[in-house]
Amino acid sequence: MTAIPLPPVPEPFRLPFHYGALHQLGVDWLVDPGPVRDLLAKHHPDLSTAEFDDGRALVSLNYQLYFAQYPFGGGITQEIEYNVIAYPTADAGRLPALTYAQYAQGWDQTKLLGIARIHVACDNPFAIRAGRELYAEPKFPGWFEVALPSLNGPAGDTWTVRCNAAGIGPDGDTLTRGGTPLLDLTAALDGLTPVPANLAPVTGYGTTEDGRLLAGPMNVYQPYRWYDLGAPEHAERTRVTVHAPEGDLGRDVRSLLGDTPAAGAWTFQSAPVAAHNRAYYLPAGRPVG
Repeated sequence: MTAIPLPPVPEPFRLPFHYGALHQLGVDWLVDPGPVRDLLAKHHPDLSTAEFDDGRALVSLNYQLYFAQYPFGGGITQEIEYNVIAYPTADAGRLPALTYAQYAQGWDQTKLLGIARIHVACDNPFAIRAGRELYAEPKFPGWFEVALPSLNGPAGDTWTVRCNAAGIGPDGDTLTRGGTPLLDLTAALDGLTPVPANLAPVTGYGTTEDGRLLAGPMNVYQPYRWYDLGAPEHAERTRVTVHAPEGDLGRDVRSLLGDTPAAGAWTFQSAPVAAHNRAYYLPAGRPVG
């Protein structure tokens, strides 16, 4: 059997790519598999749609805010992925039979069940280029307005994310913000008790322009927090609003999700590495004696 060569790593990129900090929200929906299969076949013909409870497919919206340190300094990137949970068709015989809850908690140790990226909006032109050239990600420019759980803000576990239209300037390095909102995602997770989820490494799938299937694993160095939203009383905790239904992202979100409530959500927030503490006064003058 002939060994398959590794994909090239074009300049100026280096792999693996190291994250300095990561804050992430994912929301999952169990939906009718028929339209999902059609969409997946359009984007990734060598992948098959995974099926979970009662044969339903799984799609997700995955928001990320991350920091990276480079030789020239630091960079902050935000992006949101619209994914189908899928596996290589050729490896169908190796898959374990799992429920959604089992998958969401990391029971698939084959890591064949991965995220097939359908649309990825990103606010960093360098990251857009890297995603396209290294992992065949369907990245396009967008910019974000967010409110996230933070130790530097009021207590709470509600995430709100708005993705807006953007472009890339003539120099190829500058993001130009547009005024059109594309998508809103809200997850009110306050008061819920999450469970640790050993999902990593998460396999991300992409298909190159010449039709080759790529798999890129991402390690995350502590467990995710998974929230089971399957109970009817949690149906209003998440909300997706499509503002641009005529666009590719809006059209595909609306066609697959409809009014389906979310099945679960998962979060990751990097631990702080330092804290600048509260100041205090010193007595005036010099000590006597």
